[in-house]
Amino acid sequence: MKSQDIRRQFLDFFESKGHLIVPSAPIVLKDDPTLMFNNSGMAQFKEFFLGNGRPKSKRIADTQKCLRVSGKHNDLEDVGFDTYHHTMFEMLGNWSFGDYFKKDAIHWAWELLTEVYGVPKDILYVTVFEGSKEENVPFDQEAYDIWSALVPEDRILMGNKKDNFWEMGDQGPCGPCSEIHVDLRSPEEKALIPGRDLVNGDHQQVVEIWNNVFMEFNRKADGSLEKLPAQHVDTGMGFERLCMVLQGVQSNYDTDVFTPLIQKIEGLTGTRYHSKAPSAEAEKVNIAIRVVADHVRAVAFAIADGQLPSNTGAGYVIRRILRRAIRYGFTFLNKKEPFIFELVAVLAQQMGDFFPEIKAQEQLVANVIREEETSFLKTLDQGLQLLENLVKDSDGKEISGDKAFELYDTFGFPKDLTALILKEKGMSFSESEFDKAMQVQKTRSRAASEVATDDWTVLIEGNVETFVGYDQLENEVRITRYRKIDSKKDGVLYQLVLDATPFYPEGGGQVGDRGTLSSGDEAIEIIDTRKENNLILHFVRKMPNNLKATFIANVDGALRARTECNHTATHLLHQALRTLLGTHVEQKGSLVAPDYLRFDFSHFAKVTDAQLAEVEAFVNARISDHLALEERRSIPFAQAVSEGAMALFGEKYGDNVRAIRFGTSMELCGGTHVRNTADIWYFKIVSESAVAAGIRRIEAITNDAVRTYFADQERALENIREALKNPQDSLKAVVSLQDENTKLKKQVEQLLKEKARNLKGELATELKTVNGVRFLAKQVDLDPAGAKDLAYELGQLGNDLFLVLATAADDKPMLTVYISKDVATEKNLNAGTIVRELAKHIQGGGGGQPFFATAGGKDVLGIPQALEAAAGFLP
Repeated sequence: MKSQDIRRQFLDFFESKGHLIVPSAPIVLKDDPTLMFNNSGMAQFKEFFLGNGRPKSKRIADTQKCLRVSGKHNDLEDVGFDTYHHTMFEMLGNWSFGDYFKKDAIHWAWELLTEVYGVPKDILYVTVFEGSKEENVPFDQEAYDIWSALVPEDRILMGNKKDNFWEMGDQGPCGPCSEIHVDLRSPEEKALIPGRDLVNGDHQQVVEIWNNVFMEFNRKADGSLEKLPAQHVDTGMGFERLCMVLQGVQSNYDTDVFTPLIQKIEGLTGTRYHSKAPSAEAEKVNIAIRVVADHVRAVAFAIADGQLPSNTGAGYVIRRILRRAIRYGFTFLNKKEPFIFELVAVLAQQMGDFFPEIKAQEQLVANVIREEETSFLKTLDQGLQLLENLVKDSDGKEISGDKAFELYDTFGFPKDLTALILKEKGMSFSESEFDKAMQVQKTRSRAASEVATDDWTVLIEGNVETFVGYDQLENEVRITRYRKIDSKKDGVLYQLVLDATPFYPEGGGQVGDRGTLSSGDEAIEIIDTRKENNLILHFVRKMPNNLKATFIANVDGALRARTECNHTATHLLHQALRTLLGTHVEQKGSLVAPDYLRFDFSHFAKVTDAQLAEVEAFVNARISDHLALEERRSIPFAQAVSEGAMALFGEKYGDNVRAIRFGTSMELCGGTHVRNTADIWYFKIVSESAVAAGIRRIEAITNDAVRTYFADQERALENIREALKNPQDSLKAVVSLQDENTKLKKQVEQLLKEKARNLKGELATELKTVNGVRFLAKQVDLDPAGAKDLAYELGQLGNDLFLVLATAADDKPMLTVYISKDVATEKNLNAGTIVRELAKHIQGGGGGQPFFATAGGKDVLGIPQALEAAAGFLP
């Protein structure tokens, strides 16, 4: 069976059992601060398990894109070394929200596997939870009895808390689970060791393929368990592993989920993948190919869902995955130029029918990956040079683990690549020092982001919280629940949930509302509003005195109004860009705050000044047209799209959506907007820049911010006129001044060159010969450019020079090291290495080539020590 057929048959089976089939949620989570990525099939349904929302159906089935590379569920370092762990994988799942429970879940799982898919029963084992005294949870007798009617008792195994009690995090819904494992070994291997002895033993051919989780409990902040008001079923079957079983192969990478990618990698790298590697060297190639094939899927789908590689948060994780793939290709597949981006076309062809986002975003994804590859390959080259310098400065046996960690932490140079290169030179580094430095960094990072969260205290049971902020900024409210959070970053805060709030929670790029919560003489400041698992959370620094009082919730109207101007302007900007640059333009991120807006979009080139002027004029024309807001709060998604509404990739839309229209600009949006475009007053672009390959960013302002901007510009112009003695034509006066400055600069450059030539004769007499090398270390009264000219002038005196010149123009110390090529070669001297060491005396750094290098610093007083230390490098 082909993988597409396997996926379709799963969904058809559960549809026949009354399940609603829903699409995969984006791989990048928007409204759950506890998770960076969808790491399991149940993540998109978390609000239903928590009781904060109602599902469209009590029975649902889907295949969910999952990513496990951070937090509790982190498989990254296993990927490539075995054949069954992945960063991105598909999780086939069926769900019951307070409907069927263990009996139906187990019977349907067995029916699908053995009767529909035809998996032989004698290669399957099942596990049930053995119970836990510490948790006061008994042995799962019910699951055991159900399985006893389906399989021989010697194939039912007991599972401990680690393997058979599933939790989505430190807090929240959880429960015992029952797994199904498959034994794919040969009859000869099975005769030697029974499969039951290898279950949950990390054997590559005895693996779990399906987990049925029975959600019965809620894990509280203190670690205790309480019964959920309803029982739920949460199942997950690894799609890639299922394909391995049904296609009769020994590895996930031998299935048609991966073989098209592997074949493309073989063609691009001139290597060969072996299902069973004939040698240790061939296995290294195997591992590298598996890493690249796996990682490109994770990175490509994350980018398609809107998460670009970056240096922080989820973007950093994506960059780290991609860099791991690049370095494996660099080291073991001998690829020194970008190649991973070429795999995106294979992915789009292979998975585009079921996941249309990868086909629609194919070119953008390829461009971003290619740019990241190019950048990191340069970093690897730089790292190789730095490592070479460390080797030269070492005792020839070992470099310190701290230095190896610095290479990793500062330059992204991988630990295993450092070890490999050193091994080739008969050297190593201290792994214990490296691990200690890594642990210090992890502890620091963890401490900075650590958040302790109390359980919710519910004040009003069964309340359905609503948002009324589209129509009013003030409302009478009651607190339905609250909890305390304690973070290293923000200190102690409290989250309040209100029954009918006018506060808009952060979402869709728009920042959360701020304002007050008042009762009598007491006023509590609401400093932020966010959404988590379908709850609107109001952040406060202190709790009200009487939690059960009736309050007046009041949104800061001035902040909201400025934010609305900027939000509506992003819609008009999006329309302008698509109209003027082309329909390839799509929103790739935004920030809508009271003081400015930021809009990221796909485009292949820098937007010119002329194009920006056109865009600005287009938006301001719509503002001048006084276009009224047309709002439809609940329209079927398909209808809205058919009427021309823009739907963004990476966003999760329900069956009914909110559509916003201003004139011909129509988008799906949950944010707040002005009632008429005239309220925006004016739109002004303040910058345009690159974010990543194929992604541009515009920052702009509206309304009051534009008034302030124009006033500042007018004031600046007046100051310029004053400085120019109030000329009639300010522009002409500035151009004249620039021309005069250019002429003077040329004269100064010429004078400095003449000064350097004059100094040449003077300094030639100060050269001292040591062991056949003429040496000079001196501070000269020149700027850095003049010092460079002087060094090359002196270099004409012969091929036996070693010069160190210092300058202190404008109190900025600079060192210049010049070494004749013959001296550098014969005496094994390196100007770059020497200048880095000397720069420590002036609190600076630098580098360059073996023959010429420079370094800048902060401490002018350190120049004498640097010049004195230079003599120590004489051979």
